[in-house]
Amino acid sequence: MFKNNFFKKNRIDFIVAGVQKSGTTALDSYLRQHSEIGMGKIKEIHFFDNERYFRTRKIDYREYHKHFNFSEKKKVFGESTPIYIWWKDSIKRIFEYNNKIKLIVILRNPIDRAFSHWNMEISRNNEVRNFYTCISENKLNQPQNKISSYIERGFYIEQIENLFKYFDRNQLLFIKYEDFLSEQETYLRKIFSFLNVSNDNYNFNFKKSHNIKYSSEIDAKSKSYLLNKYMNDINKVELLLGWDCNDWKV
Repeated sequence: MFKNNFFKKNRIDFIVAGVQKSGTTALDSYLRQHSEIGMGKIKEIHFFDNERYFRTRKIDYREYHKHFNFSEKKKVFGESTPIYIWWKDSIKRIFEYNNKIKLIVILRNPIDRAFSHWNMEISRNNEVRNFYTCISENKLNQPQNKISSYIERGFYIEQIENLFKYFDRNQLLFIKYEDFLSEQETYLRKIFSFLNVSNDNYNFNFKKSHNIKYSSEIDAKSKSYLLNKYMNDINKVELLLGWDCNDWKV
């Protein structure tokens, strides 16, 4: 009984679960400024996408909880690992951990997301090929690859439907990246309301975070190629979430 009560008390209340290259680092930094929110000691804990922790049926969540200071007087605890929405079984694992958890997902124009992803891997020396070669040689339905998944991560509809498979709609908050950039205060208030924390004592002193300047812009050939790949998926996202994504189709 003690163990069950301890686990019930000491568990994570929310996760920023996606998507990669969509402002999750900026959002994480803002959440850390809120006095009622306790964030993980690091961004991107990578627990639910780490196969090492799920080799047996009995999961040792102490490995996860060691990243949080539950002794702090916080109203909610959370973390940000944007690969969770895309990585196989992560969402199912999160549900099995806490079926009442709340998930925040920021979706970005998938073409811009892919190009930003490629730039990141170039800067890390994980990639040497040019962007068009990467996307045109990409073979879908291959084993998941955390580095070269430039195209795969941008097919949002399957990822969204997987969330709906496990969680009620009121446990999910979807935010359009482009809107978040232009209306940060408005969307932070929505996030705080979603998490049931106060807006009163938060200092909305914003600046652009991680506004990385790339050495080149995406070429027209690559943009056209990806738009053709993503168009059907974008249309489905619009219908499912009730969004206007015409700016993604340009």
